[in-house]
Amino acid sequence: MKKKIFITLGILVVCLMTAVVSLAVTNNIQTSQKKIPSDYHVGITYDEAINDDKPILGLFYVDWCGYCLRFMPKYATLNRLYKDKYNFVMLNAEDPANQKLVEDVALSGFPTMYIIDPKYDNRFLLNNSIYLDLKKLRTELDRYLSIRKRLDDCQKCSDK
Repeated sequence: MKKKIFITLGILVVCLMTAVVSLAVTNNIQTSQKKIPSDYHVGITYDEAINDDKPILGLFYVDWCGYCLRFMPKYATLNRLYKDKYNFVMLNAEDPANQKLVEDVALSGFPTMYIIDPKYDNRFLLNNSIYLDLKKLRTELDRYLSIRKRLDDCQKCSDK
């Protein structure tokens, strides 16, 4: 009889411990998951970026957009890869502070990425069909940097 009680108590203790561990792990996962694009804090502000010499990779997003949320890890990866070459700026299209810029670029969907180059007063829309393909995105970013280098070289020649 005592043996059955010990076995039953042992099973109950194991079940209870499993439930506690499972709850702790689930709670930890839920608190670490980002729920909206604004939870990602990638890059710097537009005001900081516009006064710098580097081109800006501006991401226009809204918090209710599932595609925006799905894209954010890629945008964070691009930031890690290109932070020395581009200023990364997240622009919430519903934020009144961004209203003038949002109207100026005439957004038609989300997310939308532009390369904005204050040095050459240039703006380049990145096609949203490549947003989830990191290799294609990198190709486009590298291509723009190559063109910008040629413009810099050309400007140096004309300054002589």
